[in-house]
Amino acid sequence: MDAKAPITQDVLTIPRKAPEGPQNLIGLSREQMREVLIVAGTAEKQAKMRAGQIWQWIYHWGTRDFDQMTNLSKDYRAMLAETFVIELPEVVTRQISDDGTRKYLVRIAGGHEVEVVYIPETDRGTLCISSQVGCTLTCSFCHTGTQKLVRNLTAAEIVGQIMVARDDLGEWPVPGAPRDETRLLSNIVLMGMGEPLYNFENVRDAMKIAMDPEGISLSRRRITLSTSGVVPEIARTAEEIGCQLAISFHATTDEVRDRLVPINKRWPLADLLDALRAYPKVSNSERITFEYVMLDGVNDSDADAHRLIKLIDGIPAKINLIPFNEWPGAPYKRSSNNRIRAFADIIYRAGYASPIRKPRGEDIMAACGQLKSATERARKSKAQIAQEAGL
Repeated sequence: MDAKAPITQDVLTIPRKAPEGPQNLIGLSREQMREVLIVAGTAEKQAKMRAGQIWQWIYHWGTRDFDQMTNLSKDYRAMLAETFVIELPEVVTRQISDDGTRKYLVRIAGGHEVEVVYIPETDRGTLCISSQVGCTLTCSFCHTGTQKLVRNLTAAEIVGQIMVARDDLGEWPVPGAPRDETRLLSNIVLMGMGEPLYNFENVRDAMKIAMDPEGISLSRRRITLSTSGVVPEIARTAEEIGCQLAISFHATTDEVRDRLVPINKRWPLADLLDALRAYPKVSNSERITFEYVMLDGVNDSDADAHRLIKLIDGIPAKINLIPFNEWPGAPYKRSSNNRIRAFADIIYRAGYASPIRKPRGEDIMAACGQLKSATERARKSKAQIAQEAGL
């Protein structure tokens, strides 16, 4: 395969055909919105301005009703209502954990469902969004990985998850009200269902909408994309999205990582680390996050900690230690608290930040690695999962 060719799975992105009936404006870039307005009869000289006005109504004010776009004429609003829709994924269920974490099951085109998680903190709120229905990577410790890949999400379905959460949080500004800079949804992590770099174009387009200063207006530094190591797309992430990067790392030898994160067989540790050292945006102020799930007796020894330090030498980084979040049939157990603290201490003494992630939303299966849509939840036994993982 040509190393420069995009590594995507866009053939699985559905719907591929132009929709019948009114077109959804959600997910279109500014230029695409301008083009569809021209096709609908807007004068070319006015189309850019009209696109900007509609963009602000949708993404800054959260407006779904064209009739409320009061800086547009009544006739123009009527044309918009006849030609377009502003349509988001449907919220099927909303669960709230004892710790305040919210998990949304949302339905998209084709009747498929994905999960979205909002995690509140005292000084911020993080939304964990999905990029695919299911996942193709079959990471053996991840519940989502036991669900086969169904398809990629469109840009509309990705940015729609952000808008659904803002709806639920009541975070859209109110015209005429005093400006409130408080952000309940201040951060986005692409750590939900799927591998974002296998759906690069849609993820990129959705994040550009989220970062647009006249809309949702999230800083690129407030967006973190997590990949299991799709090496050819890593530099492209910096160049075309510019967000923060996290690596689903989880092992310090190719032998163990081949079992935990099978994509390692295609792009082993040496190739992945070379790509990270060359990452255009890496610096002391924009460190790469190494995500490391703590699995009892698998990857949690002192020797693993010391190997990890050697592997990432020269890369501005922090190591995010994740206590394994168990799920029905999981073939692993969580490392003990003492073992996790000992591992973290070794990392910390080597000069790296090594926060231990506090599990959130476990009571509603919303914690890291636990997401799996209800309609696609093909049950597997512990033995089946272990066999497929080569354990």
